[in-house]
Amino acid sequence: MCLAIPMEIIEIKGHRATASAYGVNRQVDITMTPDVIVGDKVIIHAGFVIEKLDPQAAREIEEAWSQYNAVMDEEELKKQINEC
Repeated sequence: MCLAIPMEIIEIKGHRATASAYGVNRQVDITMTPDVIVGDKVIIHAGFVIEKLDPQAAREIEEAWSQYNAVMDEEELKKQINEC
């Protein structure tokens, strides 16, 4: 299963960026969202940033993920982040 993962942009180089969440860094494509900047919270799916989140939406999604993570094994979560 591949879930859309909320991540934070920590570095941008051209149309590629490094995004981070839950101790995992991923290289992602920002072609579809060229207005993202370092520090933005975004939704990643299949290696692409598909949505830039406003601060309120980011907080709500992070809270939902926190509840999900409370019942999920940490290694399984990292595996899901790396697969998507």
